[in-house]
Amino acid sequence: MRFGEVRVIPVNGNGPEDVVVDAQGSVLTGLDDGRIIRLSEDGSRIDTVADTGGRPLGLELYGEDELLVCDADRGLLMVQLGAGTVRVLAEYACGAPLLVCNNAAVAADGTIYFSDSSSRFPVAQWREDLIEQTGTGRLLRRSPDGEIEELASGLQFANGVALARDESFVTVAESGSMQVRRVWLTGERAGSTDMFLEGLSGFPDNTSTGSDGLIWVTQASPKVAALDVVRKFPAPARALVRRAPLWMQPSPARTVGVLGVDMEGRIVRQYSGEIDGFHMLTGVREHNGKLYFGSLVERAIAVTDR
Repeated sequence: MRFGEVRVIPVNGNGPEDVVVDAQGSVLTGLDDGRIIRLSEDGSRIDTVADTGGRPLGLELYGEDELLVCDADRGLLMVQLGAGTVRVLAEYACGAPLLVCNNAAVAADGTIYFSDSSSRFPVAQWREDLIEQTGTGRLLRRSPDGEIEELASGLQFANGVALARDESFVTVAESGSMQVRRVWLTGERAGSTDMFLEGLSGFPDNTSTGSDGLIWVTQASPKVAALDVVRKFPAPARALVRRAPLWMQPSPARTVGVLGVDMEGRIVRQYSGEIDGFHMLTGVREHNGKLYFGSLVERAIAVTDR
């Protein structure tokens, strides 16, 4: 199904990569200059609520007046919204630095599930990780007492993280292999991993669990045929492509999409197409029957009816 009417709302900065909606209907997002901003429901007012000093990506509401921030430069952060203060929760996990802390989900007891996309390439070089398919991404869990453990490793650019509404499993998107993996948390299958979505037609990015119980999955771009070709090159040739100007590298198309997926991994909602003035759709949040979108590269967020 194609997108219906989409409202594009300008922001005062670049790259509002993820979005979250608070109880008052305001939208929070992070920009590539480090600012966390809050937009009024109609977009007429924009306030800066904090500055991480890094590159904020995934956002999650956490407790009263707190915002969890996955910052690609600084790690896992907690922002006190009222005061604008920033506290570092983790810069390292399991003996390795968080090179690209990307996306997260929060359980009812405060446990945080979050992704670290790559151990080789920082977020500004995400194309290079997709070309090389480093398989160095991981899914991590931070308990309320601060202990961090690794739930899954060897992931192809680990990205969006979402919890099942009953918290029986957590999913992690692998942008590099165009699939979403599932890690079981409860029951007989606890600790095991299987495939939630595979063979996707586009690159999955951020994910979130909606008030409707669906897991919403972004598709930042359809499959790029040139990328498949480059991946088959010998290592020296791939290195040349990685060092080439961006206009010579495999690049995302303007077509974007989102999927609504039920607990069994069935796609029950699907929207795709081009949105005028908006591409590289990387963040999605369902709230009160509306879908809110973020973008890695635009100077706007977008909203549409579900």
